[in-house]
Amino acid sequence: MSGHSKWSTIKRKKGANDAKRSKIFSKIIKEITIAVKESGPDPEGNPRLRLAIANAKGSSMPKDNIERAINKGKDKDSSNFVEYTFEGYLAHGIGVYVECTSDNQQRTVSNVRSIFNKFSGNLGTNGSLSFLFDRKGVFTIPLGDLDQDEFELEMIDAGAEDIEMEEGFITVTTAMEDFGSLMKKLDDLGIEPENAELRRIPKDTSTLSLEESKKVMKVIEAFEEDDDVQNVFHNMELTDELVESM
Repeated sequence: MSGHSKWSTIKRKKGANDAKRSKIFSKIIKEITIAVKESGPDPEGNPRLRLAIANAKGSSMPKDNIERAINKGKDKDSSNFVEYTFEGYLAHGIGVYVECTSDNQQRTVSNVRSIFNKFSGNLGTNGSLSFLFDRKGVFTIPLGDLDQDEFELEMIDAGAEDIEMEEGFITVTTAMEDFGSLMKKLDDLGIEPENAELRRIPKDTSTLSLEESKKVMKVIEAFEEDDDVQNVFHNMELTDELVESM
């Protein structure tokens, strides 16, 4: 199982926890709100909103919550969210990339810096870690009753770079520029992914001991617990031993 599948497995396990599910819903609501403010409330003419709604459904978010988020985005007096990114290093030289969505920059900067400082990390300047990551589209799709061979051919035709299967789910990875065409192919096939997103995939990973890895994961979880943080990416190798321990 590669890092893509392992990370998807970890996210699914976290999402099964009610408290974590609430965090996931909060992140999706922000994404829906931003998408509506950017390009309007019609999913047909707003690819970002269409993707956010698909992820909401994949996370079993109630329809009422989705509609409230769309209405919130239409409200001119509601909070204006802005996206921020932070890059730096954690213990043992692990690079980390933190994506945030916030209506209060000062609070977000303060919180992110505090986590770096608390765990002896180093916050760098934007762009300082760009050489460590590639931006890729990653789709997590329930296998269900799909014909796996036929499905893989369709995905390759749409631009898939890598296809993996693990625990009843298929993880499809594509270049960022092919993200839209693969999403459209899934729409044409009537297949709804559990999750579809642009991830920062490390070009190389660093392998740590189990104890060292657990300490790094503790920092990553501290970032993820912050309400302003949407995604956290890193270049630590997710060993089978680490995944099993989680």
